[in-house]
Amino acid sequence: MTLTTDKDDIQSRWGFIDPSGVLDLIKPRFNISPSQNSPTVIVNQDNRELKMMRWGLIPFWAKEASIGYKMINAKAETVHEKPSFRKSFKDKRCLVLADGFYEWTKTDKKNKIPFRFVLKTKEPFAFAGLWDAWKTPEGEMLLTFTIITTNANELMEPIHDRMPVILHEKDEALWLDPEFKDANKLTALLKPFPSDKMEAYRVSTIVNSPKNDTPKCIEPVGSM
Repeated sequence: MTLTTDKDDIQSRWGFIDPSGVLDLIKPRFNISPSQNSPTVIVNQDNRELKMMRWGLIPFWAKEASIGYKMINAKAETVHEKPSFRKSFKDKRCLVLADGFYEWTKTDKKNKIPFRFVLKTKEPFAFAGLWDAWKTPEGEMLLTFTIITTNANELMEPIHDRMPVILHEKDEALWLDPEFKDANKLTALLKPFPSDKMEAYRVSTIVNSPKNDTPKCIEPVGSM
């Protein structure tokens, strides 16, 4: 995914407090990959708070951190009942901040073509995420998250049959509310984002490597 939006615009969009100084650590990111840190928003004591977390959820009960590599996504259809996610779904929901994401289509067994998906307004948005805190063997608390996925919309279908859940801005407060426990109403938010509010374009294969994190990653090289 990407988050290239200016810090002031991020602050203005989500209206969080930042006691840990996370905003100062944010720089434009053009290729955020699993196992890397990324900004999220949670509710803490009735305040929206900015947190830096690692992508790949490690449940609090996990014996090893390596489980996080298998937990970068959670399916909307089963997230409320899967042992790895149900506790976080109940009381540790978060917003994962972004302004674009990548998906690939395969041309053959060896090659795949990347595309970047954004809102037509080019504004930042939030994925529906879950988070947890895991105690490392050294005794430190590691914060990690996963992104919930759902069925692809019409724009996404030619590329992939799944897509990350982009929350409507009006639904973000409910998703964040740790006191809200109605699973049916929460899962009702986990729907494909409308195709007519999104657009996609082909990008360079340099984005295929997590080592590449430059503006070239988001430059168009073709259309859908």
